Amino acid sequence: MRNLGKQQSQDTTDTAVEKGDYPRATNGVVFGAIITFASFFVLMMSFCSPYWIESYEETRSNFKNMGIWQYCFKDYVHPNQFHKKFTGCHNVFSHYYYVIRAFLLPGWLMAVQAFVTMAFIIVFFVLAVLSMTIIRLPLKPVLQYEWLLVRLSYIGTGIALFMFLAVCIFGGCAYRRDWLMYPKFNVLGWSYALAVVSFMLLGLAALILHRESRQAYEARGEQKNLVMQMEMQEPGYQAPRHHHSQSRSLQGYI
Repeated sequence: MRNLGKQQSQDTTDTAVEKGDYPRATNGVVFGAIITFASFFVLMMSFCSPYWIESYEETRSNFKNMGIWQYCFKDYVHPNQFHKKFTGCHNVFSHYYYVIRAFLLPGWLMAVQAFVTMAFIIVFFVLAVLSMTIIRLPLKPVLQYEWLLVRLSYIGTGIALFMFLAVCIFGGCAYRRDWLMYPKFNVLGWSYALAVVSFMLLGLAALILHRESRQAYEARGEQKNLVMQMEMQEPGYQAPRHHHSQSRSLQGYI
C-alpha cells in the first residue's frame, strides 16, 4: 500500500510538471517585492528632487532649497566671493558653483550622497532578482536556487539600510552654522521625508524576505527534485553514464 501511494504521488507530480503546474512564488515573496518596489519609487523621488532642506518663504532668504545634487539660490553672495551673485538652480558639480563648491559640499554631505547612491543601486538589483523569482525566468535555475535568490534579496534590502545612516547624518548636520547661512531660517523638506519613508519600507521588506528565505531554504530539496523530474521528461534525455554502469554491474551479479 505504501509503494502504491508513493507511485500515485509520483504520477501526480509528473502529470503536474507536464502541465506546467510548477510551484509559484509565495505570497510573502510577492508582498516583499511590492514593498521593495514602493521603497525604490520613493527613494528615486528623494534621490532626484532638490527639497531635502528649504527656507521659509517669509524670511526671503537668498537660499531657497537644496537636494543632495542641486542647490537653488536667489541673488546669493558668498562672503568670500563678493563680486558674483548666484541665482537659479544648478547641479552642485556644475562649473557654475566651482568657486564655492568646497562650501556647498562638505564631507558629511558627500557621505550622504554615497550612502543614498549605494542604496539606490542595491535596491535596483534586488528588484531585478525578485522579478526573476516571481515570473520564474529562467524556470529551472529559479526553481533550483530560489532559496539563494530570496536570501540575496533579503541581504540586499538589509544592506540598503544605508538610508538609515544617510537620514541620520543629514538630519544631524543640516543646521550646522558652518554650512548654510542663517540655519534657523531653514526647515527639512519633503524630499528628506521621502528618504525616511524609503528607509522604513526597506526595513519592512527586509523582515518579510528574511522569513521567506528561511522557508525557501527548508524546501530546497523538494525544488531540486522537481527540477530533476522536469529534466527527465524532456525529449532526448539521457541518464548519466554512472547509472548505466551501475545497472550493468547489477545485471552481471543477478
